[in-house]
Amino acid sequence: MEAPQSQSQMQVQVQLQGNSSSNPNPNPDPSPIRSTGGIWPTIDGPLGLSEEESVSYARRFYKFGFALLPLLWAVNCFYFWPVLRHSRSFPRIRPYIVGSAVGFTVFSALLCTWALTFSLGGERLFGPVWDQLVMYNLADRLGLTAWN
Repeated sequence: MEAPQSQSQMQVQVQLQGNSSSNPNPNPDPSPIRSTGGIWPTIDGPLGLSEEESVSYARRFYKFGFALLPLLWAVNCFYFWPVLRHSRSFPRIRPYIVGSAVGFTVFSALLCTWALTFSLGGERLFGPVWDQLVMYNLADRLGLTAWN
């Protein structure tokens, strides 16, 4: 035989049943983009930077990327990935992150083009100037190798 339930236990059960049937989703707004309460500017979530600090860091990473440090653009894109992913969130930070993404993409394309040109073209592409362009001949010219 079942023991009679107390009045407080019955109220809790009624409240739970009422909440589950009337609103299964406790979040009334299913779109997280409309409110920035659920979206954080950094990948750290609530442990990361506030929005004011994020603007400062994003601006610094973006500007220092022009000082021949394009890997900071990649770090900027990685760290502020939620800003890059959600196009309508954080309008003050977004221009720096999009600029960093464009800058890193251009830098990567130029670096890959340069590397492929030298590795695939080589002496056939550059002719006799090739010996002056490559670095492995520099040690021979300066007498830094022991096998000469």
